[in-house]
Amino acid sequence: MTHRQLFFQHIAQTTDFPLALEIDRAEGVYLYDKDGQPYIDLISGIGVSNVGHRHPAVLSAIQAQLDKYLHLMVYGEYVQGTQAELARALVETINAETAYGAIDNVYFTNSGAEAIEGAMKVAKRFTGRSELIACYNAYHGSTQGALSLSGDENFKRNYRPLLPDIRHIQHGSWADLAQITSRTAAVIMEVVQGEAGVRVPDPAYLQAVRARCTAVGALLIFDEIQTGFGRTGTFWAFQGVAVMPDVLVSAKGMGGGMPIGAFMAPAAVMNVIKNNPMLGHITTFGGHPVSCAASLATLRVIEDQKLYADAERKGQLMRSLLTHPAIRAIRGKGLMMAVEFDSFEVLKPIIDRAIVPGLVRPGIITDWFLFCNNSMRLAPPLTITDDEIRLACGRIKESIE
Repeated sequence: MTHRQLFFQHIAQTTDFPLALEIDRAEGVYLYDKDGQPYIDLISGIGVSNVGHRHPAVLSAIQAQLDKYLHLMVYGEYVQGTQAELARALVETINAETAYGAIDNVYFTNSGAEAIEGAMKVAKRFTGRSELIACYNAYHGSTQGALSLSGDENFKRNYRPLLPDIRHIQHGSWADLAQITSRTAAVIMEVVQGEAGVRVPDPAYLQAVRARCTAVGALLIFDEIQTGFGRTGTFWAFQGVAVMPDVLVSAKGMGGGMPIGAFMAPAAVMNVIKNNPMLGHITTFGGHPVSCAASLATLRVIEDQKLYADAERKGQLMRSLLTHPAIRAIRGKGLMMAVEFDSFEVLKPIIDRAIVPGLVRPGIITDWFLFCNNSMRLAPPLTITDDEIRLACGRIKESIE
């Protein structure tokens, strides 16, 4: 049987119409199918390949770790050099104080959803409260706790009952801040809403959320699963709005293509998982040494080359090239953008046409958003060149035509 036949026979499908590209290799911003046809990946594997596919520094770090050891023991029991070095490097990228001290403790997970689950538990345990507040049209993951936070009923209704004591507010609504009270354990919020179609709030609103959480004793948890690791023009998106969370969640672009996530908090907050009960949060593979090695290499590439510093300029270049009467708006921050059309019915054929490679032109991989299906997702690797941007945007405009 061919790989394609095996895919449809044995791989659990999440839709009746998977993309089903059969990729043979990848390099930089390009994917290549089994026939050698090239595709420019303008979504970075959904926000993952911030330093491009198979970055040499990431591959080198992975190989060096393979020559040492793989899994040794469940999280937090053995001293593992890659974990310790990555944790220190992450803490140094944050470099700011909260009301509970500096964010200096890192708990590694396998994914963003797992990191959200851990952050939820820590918030409840630390505050002694049960209510969690998230936003409508937010996406935090598909596990049942993370799904409880997500703000779209269409994704949740057939899995109820979910977690109780979850309240939702409108991202950007000043009036809704009154719903954050002394009952609230934490407010969990994206700095820039991703699956809502890249909604960038007024920084003053996020400052007001911070002030309200402080006033009522609730923790502020920023979900930077999509926005972290340079995506929006600063290493962390919160640094661009000067609002400090109490707990920070990361994943996706963190691993350079390897699976890893983390939730980070001051020791005073994180210490609650050490007792009553001890082992209050456990993972077998979280902080896998190979993933940590890849993540540390990714972090150093982004920091050393200041890739985030050029993200806004490259984003502006993409905006300037994507002008067409069919485009209703372009929202974004750095290299995280949503290109809005009239409807999904208009957008979907454009996406389908763009992905088809020609004799001398690459296919262009784009997407839409879970909660905003009339907008095209654009989030290329931060390493994309100006020439690659011009080529990709030209192909998108051809597809619109």
